[in-house]
Amino acid sequence: MMYNFEAYLTYENIYLIANWGVIPFWLMLIVAPNHGLTKVLAHSVISPLLLAIAYAFVAYKIYLDGNIFEGFNLYMGLENLYSVYSEESFLLIFWLHFLSISLFVGSWITRDAQKYMAPKIITILSLVLTYFAGPVGLVTYWIARIFFAKKISFND
Repeated sequence: MMYNFEAYLTYENIYLIANWGVIPFWLMLIVAPNHGLTKVLAHSVISPLLLAIAYAFVAYKIYLDGNIFEGFNLYMGLENLYSVYSEESFLLIFWLHFLSISLFVGSWITRDAQKYMAPKIITILSLVLTYFAGPVGLVTYWIARIFFAKKISFND
């Protein structure tokens, strides 16, 4: 039984499950940021925990394959970065990392926008940009946030 389940968890399937799996969390942040279900699922540790489980599983498979140290070459230049991420397992682990951090940032944006009563359109725009372009969405929100928080702070 366990072998069948593990056989199903190919890199491609993990990628598809993670990709489609984060969409409901993003929709909750956009459509119903104050709903109890959003607070339990999207504003808690649940979504990062699910992605962390997938991340740990992929890391374990990399370890079993004996490729664990190949990922450290990415710091040696752009060509090595390309080489590292040309391997399916390392590309997937990067993508899980990106999905998790982006969702965390999206959750923070939503909570912070509520705190400073930022207009929903600014929050939605920032969330969409964060989903597609990570740091661009965060910076967009941060710039807009200055007007609602009435202060500029690099560490707030």
